[in-house]
Amino acid sequence: MHIRATVAAVAGALALSALVVPAAQAADAPSGKAAFSSASADADSGTTASTLDVTFSDVKVNSGKNIVVGTTNVVSFPVTYTVTHAADLDTSSDNFATGPLIYHGSSIDTADNLFISDDPATCTAASSTVLDCKGVINIRPADGDLFNSDAGTWGAGALAVTSNDEEKMQGGLGTTKVQRYSKLTVNAGPEPVYKGKTITSTGKLSRANWEDNAYHGYTNQPVKLQFRKAGTSTYTTVKTVYSDQYGNLKATATAQYDGYWRFSFAGTTTTPAVNATGDYVDVK
Repeated sequence: MHIRATVAAVAGALALSALVVPAAQAADAPSGKAAFSSASADADSGTTASTLDVTFSDVKVNSGKNIVVGTTNVVSFPVTYTVTHAADLDTSSDNFATGPLIYHGSSIDTADNLFISDDPATCTAASSTVLDCKGVINIRPADGDLFNSDAGTWGAGALAVTSNDEEKMQGGLGTTKVQRYSKLTVNAGPEPVYKGKTITSTGKLSRANWEDNAYHGYTNQPVKLQFRKAGTSTYTTVKTVYSDQYGNLKATATAQYDGYWRFSFAGTTTTPAVNATGDYVDVK
């Protein structure tokens, strides 16, 4: 795992453990790191060996939307899921805590990055054996939480711990995409331009670099040049061009009507779609 991500994961496990260990027992309680390590060491196909009789299901990350992360702002997103437990398990806050997690890799035990909620999830009882839970996971790109290679598909799961040191961590419960925030600009001209003359649109496609906390050009990507006639609401694609080695874009078209020119990028697995703000050109 990445060093900072490991610290975040351990902190998450500690936060869960701390809330379920009574103050009088805190000094004698095992560390969150030890609890986390033992849970992941026994992982098999994403489910840990455990004496805690709970299972997790119906995991939904960020309401089904991709998680888009820039270079500085903390990104917080909800995760909802269901916990099914033994009828005799005490799930009061003094004894039991649970939280969601996401991980990068084919399973939890082989993950190279993992995030656990900072605080326990909030749960309500749907029955004597079922809890409906909602937690929040935070990603802090400015703290080095992510490498560029982390962009793409992540697995989803959850964990639970009790004051009796029982624990359960389960993965393979869904997927989500963590993507590098994208930016797209356009400048069309000359302004004004005579009808029948050439309009040149320039711009740049860039995306977040999680390793130096800056934005760099996204190279060799197909980007559409689009036009919206003044007084209408729909853009029409004029042509497709490719970003150069610096992410720069350039496209030409013939001036016919007053209207707005923009670039439009459809996105990739690692980078979300983005449209530039239309640039108005007056045609004489």
